[in-house]
Amino acid sequence: MNTANTRKIRLIMKLRNMGVQDTKVLSAIETTPREIFIPEALHDKAYEDMALPIGLGQTISQPFVVAVMSEALQLNDRDKVLEVGTGSGYQAVILAKICRRLYTIERHKPLLDIAQQHFADLKINNITAMAADGMKGWTQQKPFDKIIVTAAAFERPPDALFEQLKIGGIMIVPVGDRVNQVLKRYEKLDEDTYSITDILPVKFVPLLPDVPSASEYAPNELPVNA
Repeated sequence: MNTANTRKIRLIMKLRNMGVQDTKVLSAIETTPREIFIPEALHDKAYEDMALPIGLGQTISQPFVVAVMSEALQLNDRDKVLEVGTGSGYQAVILAKICRRLYTIERHKPLLDIAQQHFADLKINNITAMAADGMKGWTQQKPFDKIIVTAAAFERPPDALFEQLKIGGIMIVPVGDRVNQVLKRYEKLDEDTYSITDILPVKFVPLLPDVPSASEYAPNELPVNA
């Protein structure tokens, strides 16, 4: 057994010991090569339980947080899911292996290009992605059974995302400032009522509007496809 497989098995065991029980989520993590979603220089850390930089000030979440967020969505193979914050595509692939259809939005076009190449390389065919302002959601595809946001909303999630979640649907989103954030689970009970559950303290990049233009990126900021 090679070193990467040994590290991956150790990671799956750690996630189980930390309380992750959803076998679909654990299987998706076990069968997804995390190393391809991070820069080559960090490949030896691919199966460590830590967040890692992927360029443009963005990160790939630690596997435990990916697992907890995925498990909290209570996914099944009939779900239509919206992800806000594609990054390099790791969380998207985990979700796509469980749900029926995933729509994912990334505000950084260079990162989205890399993510879409990963989807193609892994032959994941149930993901539709676009570069856009994730705070506005994806109006043309609403309603969604589940919504996941991989950046921290300040005070509360955007109204557009609440509006695009179907009644009975679940949204998982970190909420807070740059210092104090809590991962929250919102369940839409009717058009105006939600149950809210705090899951755990987290640290994500902030949820921001708009799509940066190519001219806003310095050449040394651009991510490199692993």
